Amino acid sequence: MPKLNPASPLRTLMETFPRAGKLEWIGLRPARRAPLQAMNSVEVITDRGLAGDHKASRAGGKRQVTLIQREHLDVVAKLLGREAVDPALLRRNLVVSGINLLALHDERFCIGDVLFEGTGLCEPCSRMEEVLGAGGYNAMRGHGGIIARVLTGGVIALGDAVDYKKTPA
Repeated sequence: MPKLNPASPLRTLMETFPRAGKLEWIGLRPARRAPLQAMNSVEVITDRGLAGDHKASRAGGKRQVTLIQREHLDVVAKLLGREAVDPALLRRNLVVSGINLLALHDERFCIGDVLFEGTGLCEPCSRMEEVLGAGGYNAMRGHGGIIARVLTGGVIALGDAVDYKKTPA
């Protein structure tokens, strides 16, 4: 998406959120295809990702952290005919609630004091069919969340605020 003039009415609308969101769940995967481990807090490393996650072993890249919206877990569960979906099955690092993650795509945002930049959509993969059963891939389409890179590291913890970060003009 092209950058909008900071004074445009659309830019103003895109920068206005009704409230901050909240970090609900943190998951680390120490090795490829390993199960995610739920955490209460985690160190976030600038230009790498979450300490202890296998993706943080190398610098750079657009997919340092994956995020999914808590409200979408309910949608996916309903599409699958389930009561709930365990976030650990979905291979996302962070579950947030109360803020529209798609609105943070291509934007800067903070979780606690850590600064991220949304870099793309986190589309489902064929593993969703394995872990969620038949139709899991399609249930996740449009609900997979976003990917982000870490601009400024620190520590994040459950309950931290998730908020849009206006970029200086």
